Amino acid sequence: MPAIAQDSLSGEVLMLAYVNTDSLAQTIDSGYATYFSRSRNQLWKKGETSGHLQKVVSISIDCDGDAILFQVEQEGSACHTGEFTCFHREIYPAKDENI
Repeated sequence: MPAIAQDSLSGEVLMLAYVNTDSLAQTIDSGYATYFSRSRNQLWKKGETSGHLQKVVSISIDCDGDAILFQVEQEGSACHTGEFTCFHREIYPAKDENI
């Protein structure tokens, strides 16, 4: 299911990833966000390689039970590009008339 990571202090949306029952169980057991990579077909603990961990403060599920929200304390950047959030590319309103 889709999992949204949100900064617990600022409320800023950091990233969208996916979880399955194993990654959710590992997240709950460890207290750190663990996701399921659909492209690699394996679990990955966010920040395990980079050190940019996500300490989970709370977990909520939406009203339909088909998406999950992790409120986290983000260490370093959430995005693999080095940006704090993966949602750093604003497309509306357009800042450039050529877009």
